[in-house]
Parts: sequence; C-alpha cells; structure tokens
Amino acid sequence: MIHKYKLFDMNIVLDVYSGAVHVVDDCLYDMLDYLLEPFAAEKECPGFIVDALSDKYPSDEIMDSYSDICELVDAGQLFTDDCYEQFANNWNKKSVVKALCLHIAHDCNLRCKYCFAGTGEYHGARGMMSAETGKKAIDFVIANSGNRKNIEIDYFGGEPLMNFEVVKEITDYAKREGEKHGKNFRFTVTTNGLLLDEEKKKYINENMSNIVLSIDGRKEVNDRMRPRVNGAGTYDDILPKFLDIAESRNQDKYYVRGTFTAFNKDFAEDVIHLADAGFKQTSVEPVVAPDDAEYALHEEDIPVIFEQYEKLAKEYIKRWKNGNWFNFFHFMIDLDQGPCAIKRLSGCGAGHEYLAVAADGDIYPCHQFVGNKDFLMGNVHNGDLNRDIVNYFERSNIYTKDKCRSCFAKFYCSGGCSANAYNFNGDIDKPYELACEFEKKRVECAIAIEAAKKLG
Repeated sequence: MIHKYKLFDMNIVLDVYSGAVHVVDDCLYDMLDYLLEPFAAEKECPGFIVDALSDKYPSDEIMDSYSDICELVDAGQLFTDDCYEQFANNWNKKSVVKALCLHIAHDCNLRCKYCFAGTGEYHGARGMMSAETGKKAIDFVIANSGNRKNIEIDYFGGEPLMNFEVVKEITDYAKREGEKHGKNFRFTVTTNGLLLDEEKKKYINENMSNIVLSIDGRKEVNDRMRPRVNGAGTYDDILPKFLDIAESRNQDKYYVRGTFTAFNKDFAEDVIHLADAGFKQTSVEPVVAPDDAEYALHEEDIPVIFEQYEKLAKEYIKRWKNGNWFNFFHFMIDLDQGPCAIKRLSGCGAGHEYLAVAADGDIYPCHQFVGNKDFLMGNVHNGDLNRDIVNYFERSNIYTKDKCRSCFAKFYCSGGCSANAYNFNGDIDKPYELACEFEKKRVECAIAIEAAKKLG
C-alpha cells in the first residue's frame, strides 16, 4: 500500500508497510497512478504508461522514472507486502499492566464547558481518592505488571492539586515499594494550574517525570471555555505560573495542552500564541463532543481545520530553520525507527495495559470510561479484574477495525481512541471518523515537516 500527496511544493510518497518516505519528481509521482499493487518490478516500462504520460514528459524521463520505481520495489521501499496482518492474526498477547491513571480528585475548581467528566465528578459523586486507595492501586499494578520494570502513574482529575497531600503520599509509597519489587515508577501530573505554588512546583520537579499544563491558547479563547466556578477567567493567573514551571524544567518534560473547538477553528493562532509566549512543548487537540454541542466540530469544518494544520506546519518549518523551534505534539513523528510492531497495532493499550482507577478504587479501561458501569473491571481493594473486558480490549487492533485496513495512517494512530469509538459508534472497533480525518492530515503534515528538514 502506498499513499501519495502534495504538500509544501513536494511530491510525497509513503510506502505504508515499510514506512519509507520518498520525495519524488512530477513524472514519477504521476506514474504511480498507473501501477497496481502488488507491483512486480519489470525491466521495461509498459507501453500503456508511456502512451499515458507522453503528452507531459519526454520518453527518456518516463523510462528513468520507471527504472527508479523498480529499484525502490527491489529494495523493499515501495509497494511492500503487509508483514503485520499475519502477526496480528497469530498474536497471543498476554498483557501486563504497565500504566495507571489515578483519579486523585473527582472534583474541580474549574467548570470547563467541554469537560467529558461532567465538571470533574465523572457523572457521579464528588470525592477525593484516599491515600489507602492510592496505595492499593500501587500494590495492584505491582502485582499485575509481570516482569515489566518501568511503570507509569498519571495523576488525573478533576484537579489533582486539590488532593496534593495524597499525591505526595502515594508517590512516596510507590517509590518505596518499587525498590522492594524491582520496579521503576515514573509519574505525571495534569493540572489547570490555579493551585500551583512554589512548594508544589518544587515537589513536582523533584518527583514527576512529566507535567501537563492545561491552557487553550489565547486569553479570550481560554477564558471562554475554561472558567472558574464563579465564571471568572483563568488565563491571567495560570500563564505566569506555567511559564515559570516550564523554565524551571529547562523547557523539557512538560506540555501545555489545550483543546480547540468550533469557537476557535483558527487554532493555529493559539499554538503560535503559546510558542510566542515562551513555551517549547505544546499540544492543542480537537474537541470531542456530541454533535448538538454548540462548540462541537463537524464534517463541514474539515477544510478549515486542514488549512490550519498546514498553516501551523509552515510556521513550524520556518521557526525550525530560524532556530526559534517549538514542538507540537501531533507533528512529532519518527520516520527512522518508530514504535515497535505491538505499539503500531494496538496503540495506547487501554483496557489491558493501561487502566484508570477512580477515586473510590474502581477500575476502568481508561479515564474516559470512568463512571460507565458497563466497563467496570474491578476494584483495587480486592485486586480482581473482569477478564472478559480485558480480552475485549486486548483482541482489538488495526486489523479488527475494517476502516483501518485501507488507511495509510493506521500505523501512526494505531486505530485511534477506543473511548471515542465506543462513545460515538458503540463499538471500540468502529473508529470515530471525524478524528480519523484530523489524524490523517496531521500525519501528512508531520511527514512533510520531516521531509523538509532532511532536504534542508
């Protein structure tokens, strides 16, 4: 399978199964329209291709382009066979739990309008995770992580800093237990920043591998969607705190993460605003919302969103050339190594490798399933897991998703978000198609950026 497209005055060809990327001339690019997959390299260019292209290109250029294609095919860099489906079909995966999302606080001091958690309480009672429950979660992941050494713990909410003493107690406990059992815990905390102070910053910098800082971009955009309980904005309070913590971490191991909606379809301006403010690590993502929400994105918004991704990619390249770089999470792509085959096939591992623990200790496939009792998998206080749910998620991969089979981006998104698929289509194997369209455009931009870098 190949995918070809034009972007930034380049003719780009992706060979899906090898991952090879080629920037080609016009003749070779057009010739690919006449070649079928699988393609067996031949010595001579078929006459029908010469006839089809002779009005646009001289015969020697046509012959040279055909010869180049044959060389790429012989080198295993074009029209390569699918080596993954057989692997997926014979995959007897015995998952171990390698990451937990701990819902430290089912409460929040903001009332973000797009919050899928229902203002933080996840459509249930407000509450805080106890230290006892958090420690049981650590015991649970140690017991279920097999021989895996590295374990990720994400502190999530609501707003985790509302329960920060418990965060500290769980972190200290995990480190002690990790030493006993040969486990290395790495911690991430997500915060809206209102409660950040010098004491918390010091502890986070000393103990957290990563921190996610929630801000949507420009002041008017952020304050419209991320107000306090009393309706007041947050931008002026959190921006200096976020800049301070970014600098204190040497502009590394953090992200400012935002959400764009129908109210700011010019979201490239928000990413650029954050970069101009001084942030080097950014992630601004499309809202996922019911169709009837006033801020929801729809199919008719796709062209303008695509334009924004291209605009952002051009700015990204410009700043890279000028030495004024910044990272945009969705443009980060590895064309040399990339993730392993298992990661390419199954993505984040929700429901079998990655689990979420609610404030009361209930276990769910991921943070977006918390509160949906159909997906209640157990509780850390008894340590049991519903194996039927584990198996349901474990068996899912890009080859169990019909729409993924013919998609060029399948090895970059790994089938997309299971929660979005279920929430929109009632089946984790039926991807949320609007998100698919956005992902494909981001992959095209990311590949073009890397190609532009390599070409100077």
